[in-house]
Amino acid sequence: MATNIPPHNLSEVCQAAIALLDDPKLEGKDLLKHIKGPDFPTGGLCTNSKKDLREIYETGQGPIHLRGEWKMEDAKRGGPLIVVTSIPYNVSKADLVERIAEVIIGKKLPMLVDVRDESTSEVRIVLELRPGADSALVMAYLYKHTPLALSFHVNMTCLVPTQNREVAGPMRLNLRSILSEFLDFRVEVVTRRFEFELAALKKRIHILQGFAIIFDALDEAIRIIRKSDGKADAAAKLMKRFGLDDEQTDAILELKLYKLARLEIQLIVEELAAKRARAKEIETILKDERKLRKVIRSELQEIAEKFADKRRTKIGGAGADDVEFVAEDFIVDEEVTVVLSRDGWLKRVREVKDLSATRLREGDVVLAALRGSTKDSLAIFSNLGSCYVIRINDVPASTGYGEPVQKLLNFRDGERVVAGLVTSGNGPSAIPAGTLAIALTRKGFGFRFNLDPHRELSTRAGRRFAKPAEGDEVVGVLPVAPKDILCIVTAAARALVCAAAEAAELANPGRGVTMIKVGDDDVIGFALGKPKEADVLIAELESGKKIAVGPGRYHVSGRGGRGHVLARKARVVRVHVPIEVPSELPKLVN
Repeated sequence: MATNIPPHNLSEVCQAAIALLDDPKLEGKDLLKHIKGPDFPTGGLCTNSKKDLREIYETGQGPIHLRGEWKMEDAKRGGPLIVVTSIPYNVSKADLVERIAEVIIGKKLPMLVDVRDESTSEVRIVLELRPGADSALVMAYLYKHTPLALSFHVNMTCLVPTQNREVAGPMRLNLRSILSEFLDFRVEVVTRRFEFELAALKKRIHILQGFAIIFDALDEAIRIIRKSDGKADAAAKLMKRFGLDDEQTDAILELKLYKLARLEIQLIVEELAAKRARAKEIETILKDERKLRKVIRSELQEIAEKFADKRRTKIGGAGADDVEFVAEDFIVDEEVTVVLSRDGWLKRVREVKDLSATRLREGDVVLAALRGSTKDSLAIFSNLGSCYVIRINDVPASTGYGEPVQKLLNFRDGERVVAGLVTSGNGPSAIPAGTLAIALTRKGFGFRFNLDPHRELSTRAGRRFAKPAEGDEVVGVLPVAPKDILCIVTAAARALVCAAAEAAELANPGRGVTMIKVGDDDVIGFALGKPKEADVLIAELESGKKIAVGPGRYHVSGRGGRGHVLARKARVVRVHVPIEVPSELPKLVN
């Protein structure tokens, strides 16, 4: 069983225990008047509200949110300084400084120039800022991306005695229960301590009583010993004459001669009186539980006074003027071009004068070239029906091939990129709100869906937009207008031209409806065009011949047919579609 109980201030815990000892009917909320919250040895600020802390102490579990404290200082030269004066519990100063240094080296926070550890017996981590930098924004970023803020997950699971006190079982306790169990344990311990002390006192009193008897007839006792034939004989005669037992007789015979002095005898008599008084006091305490609890109370007060320590962790929710981390605040807003290749390579460049000259790996082609702001959202669609939404700013800047999307996203086995769209912002490639997209699968199924859910950033695992059937996969995703014409080409050199609006609009991920019957065939590619447009896409045959497809060349039919024959006994090896790129870039047929 796991347990994770945070450290607390000793004085506060003792005061709460004393309060519960005085009034066993107190509830958890009453005890929180004494215990303000956890008190960590490294200090820090607990940002939980009083309501949150009360819930944690009532349930015995929950997160304690901690963050380091800081203050501003003026530098003799250069920008202002942020001085971190405390850090969260279990955080190494060296590790924290290293993480902040990584932020500076990676240029993830341009406002932050340098970090250095000037700690002595107290924490002092100095952050140097650029002139005019917003310190609140800097700290918001560090709280989000470094161990300067973390959560301590409370789990007050304890081994609690069952009805059989010799056996304990695991149980999650609240504040009142854990203090009550502690006090019950103190009662048991103090009782055993008194019982042990009382047994030792009685043993000593018994010996001292033997001494007292002998001292009252000391001359006679000495004569008996001198006339005896040995220790055993002397012991037997003393026991018979004075009514002593073995223990008392042995103690008398082992008594050193100097103890027979008048002063020493007086000390023994006084010790006997003191021991009897203490034994009587202990017996009275053991018979009266109220007096026993009074002893426990005084001991708790003594501990609190002797080991009292000033609270180190400040308690209180984040102030109203605290700046929360917002990623956009740290992104330099600039217009860039994102290039996505068919093999899943992704890169961000400031501008592209000639798209055909962009660097690609051998055999790779450009799948999409998108122009937008670094703050805009980029949606990447995969063949397995997942959509991954990231900020354009997160796309690696590169003049080379870029980075594979698998490095940024959690792709599954066999998953690959089929499309990319800018789903937010006002850039040249941005998709307006409310826009629909159309997706087609290799087995001829298609559907339309709203792109609005894919304007928000996703996790690395993405979110579903389609559920292709077993053995099927998505071949592409395109934004669609109400009057667009859909042109589909299969590997068996057949093409179907129909209204894109015939594809069902799905509110949830699905596989859609049949757009073209393929049988053993596969959809190679598709494109959208305007009515009477002649060259929507180009189908390339194995022979190298290229055939243009569009509503201006082929009759527009309904969905669900086998389509027109482009060439008999021929196979289409690839489909070329003009890439929709910003106006300042040349169009490139992939």
